[in-house]
Amino acid sequence: MHHHRHHGCHHGQGERRFARGPAGDGGHHEHGHGFGRLHGRMRGGGGRSGRLFDHGELRLVVLALVAEQPRHGYELIKEIEDRVAGTYSPSPGVIYPTLTMLEELGHATVAEGGGKKLYAITPEGTAWLAANQPAVDAALARMQAVKAANSGGPLPEVMRATENLKLALRLRLARGPLTEEQVRGIAAALDAAATAIERS
Repeated sequence: MHHHRHHGCHHGQGERRFARGPAGDGGHHEHGHGFGRLHGRMRGGGGRSGRLFDHGELRLVVLALVAEQPRHGYELIKEIEDRVAGTYSPSPGVIYPTLTMLEELGHATVAEGGGKKLYAITPEGTAWLAANQPAVDAALARMQAVKAANSGGPLPEVMRATENLKLALRLRLARGPLTEEQVRGIAAALDAAATAIERS
């Protein structure tokens, strides 16, 4: 009788299957106890069908947080938990394999000191984040929505409008160089929005 090994029973052990990551980046994605699945504790108001992150999103979120500043694994766990008002806490069993994968892909580097590993983003990681920016923005916005729903923070409508503003600006800048008049117009629109918010 042949015994089939259940895929993903042990993080970092056994055979892996790989699929395409976000935006077809060709990155590794482990099924079973996959990196996009919910690991840790979810305490209401968080996921879709029991998930907070789907199909490689956790890898993007982790790298986006590392891009903000170099972080240790335990700092990432705490940061993610804080950003969703404690409704979700990723387990070390998913965070550390995710960091190892990012290092293997060349998206992050690791420096060891005092028995701790400090992870920082690489130029390749920065380019990968930029290529997947819409997915990054969507994941971070969803985290903000979870926090707002559980801590009385900004309303989802405000976060949606904020994301729309950032997307509109990014798309306009991607279309090509701006004239001096266009730059002044965009700056005036942003200043007007800021003034309206301050006076609200």
